[in-house]
Amino acid sequence: MKILAIGDFDGRFPKKYLDIIKKEKIDLVVSDGDYPPFSIKKLFFKHVYGKEDVKLWEIIGKKKYQSMITTDLRKGEEVFKKLNKLKVPVFTVLGNHDYWVHDDVSDYKSSKGEWNFEKDRHFFLVKKLKKYGNIKRFDYSYLKFGDYVFIGARGGSFPGHVKSKGYKKHRKILERLFKGFRKENKERKVIFVSHNVPYNTKLDKITAKDAHKKAKGKHYGSKLVRRIIDKYHPVLHLAGHIDEGRGMQKIGRTLAVNSGPVHSGKGSIININNKGKISVKFIK
Repeated sequence: MKILAIGDFDGRFPKKYLDIIKKEKIDLVVSDGDYPPFSIKKLFFKHVYGKEDVKLWEIIGKKKYQSMITTDLRKGEEVFKKLNKLKVPVFTVLGNHDYWVHDDVSDYKSSKGEWNFEKDRHFFLVKKLKKYGNIKRFDYSYLKFGDYVFIGARGGSFPGHVKSKGYKKHRKILERLFKGFRKENKERKVIFVSHNVPYNTKLDKITAKDAHKKAKGKHYGSKLVRRIIDKYHPVLHLAGHIDEGRGMQKIGRTLAVNSGPVHSGKGSIININNKGKISVKFIK
């Protein structure tokens, strides 16, 4: 089985990936999400990051904010359209830019009197994705391909609050899934996929030059993902989110791979032979 592992599209899906799918005879595309751009990034980190009560639209105005977000979401859907036309199936989990509610890593609560546009954008791409039959979503669920079971999670965009009800709820969901496929996991046939990489690894350290000073130098992977890997040891874990953390690392008996972002032309080709041996080739 040959997997093209990709994610973090930023509204792009260049032709080179179509050529790779054909040339490498890819059987399955697995995406860790984040389809739209994040055009408000600089404004967000300048005015909002780390400030719970500050809303960006209050600073730049609702009209400008709505225009920027709407353009991003439409570009995200354009990626869906391209993936839907592929001649191989696409399995996906959602990223933090696809589903803005971080309810799997904290006790998320929507603000009273929240602006309707802001509420609706949380679910814009979730609803749109249902239109595209070739793309199967499986965060906090599972899909099968051949002899393999794929279990998915979003993984949040930060380590997570392990004592929160939201974290505990989603950890129980993942544990129930892994216990349901105990036989397949023992046979090394379970692949775990999330948006964020596992916490406290070489795959999750924030080192980008333009990183916010509050995050730079810290590990920002998911504690939820790390704890599931440490407990159940799936044969393979695929994720992204931390662009500069691209690479792979063995965590116990699990090979964890951060494939890198599509918006920089990155990705990885995972080959699993008939004996279950895994090889990884990173796309430059």
